[in-house]
Amino acid sequence: MQSILSLQGISKAYGPIQALKNVSFDVPPGSVFGILGPNGSGKTTLLGTVLDVLKADSGNYNWLDNTPSEKARQQIGSLLETPNFYHYMSAFDNLEISASIKQRGMDDRLRVLQLVNLLERKDSKFQTFSLGMKQRLAIAAALLGNPKVLVLDEPTNGLDPAGIAEIRELIRQLNAGGMTIIMASHLLDEVEKVCTHVAILKKGDLLLSGPVDEVLHNEDQIEVRAADMNLLLQTVKELPGIGNIMQQNNTLQISITDGLTTTKLNEYLFSKGIVASHLSLKKKSLESRFMELTS
Repeated sequence: MQSILSLQGISKAYGPIQALKNVSFDVPPGSVFGILGPNGSGKTTLLGTVLDVLKADSGNYNWLDNTPSEKARQQIGSLLETPNFYHYMSAFDNLEISASIKQRGMDDRLRVLQLVNLLERKDSKFQTFSLGMKQRLAIAAALLGNPKVLVLDEPTNGLDPAGIAEIRELIRQLNAGGMTIIMASHLLDEVEKVCTHVAILKKGDLLLSGPVDEVLHNEDQIEVRAADMNLLLQTVKELPGIGNIMQQNNTLQISITDGLTTTKLNEYLFSKGIVASHLSLKKKSLESRFMELTS
């Protein structure tokens, strides 16, 4: 299978507000694919569109390599909003209602409760659950019928640190079992910790998409100064492994690749007759990379 989900030029507007602008990307099978962006970037609109809750103005998408839509829908579990579980009913009985609405998974309730680590609480009333447990039950409802794909919108929203850790671990376990997971999030930390691939949205525009370690690569910088800054600039440009070069406050800020170190740079400059008056390595955080992309 080439892709779980393929989007081609999806656009969607709400009156004068363009929520999505010609968005295209592919979700590879077996991935945890994060749709990352600030609030208002179009993440929820995108998920609603590919789940047939909303209709795109233009563009198209297909699931599971053009599997007919009705058959594909049976292989997709989704959680866009927390289900309206009955507080006075047990987890097991609430899942019976979910299975009845979905018309699938009635015999699957014990399995999904075990998957989300709630089997021992199957007869407990929903009102006795913590927020994290309520979210895990909602994911259990999405897993009824054993879908190939799980789609989640902000799955850790509103949870305390313990609840967040529970959901992250559940996502890892489901993915390790072979499930492809597509999740929207505005939290860089969440995407970095659980996702293998990411698409970054900003005000409806797709900025970048691909493997997390490529899209959000943690690019280091070297700061260097010398007496003759023009000569320094020309000399540095000729060195392999040099990325972007910016000059600020009489200092060169050099993005580095291919394992270039301060020691190697210093030796190279010295061999060219240049003595650096300042040379330091400046670590660039993933957060600063994300802020650069979305600001």
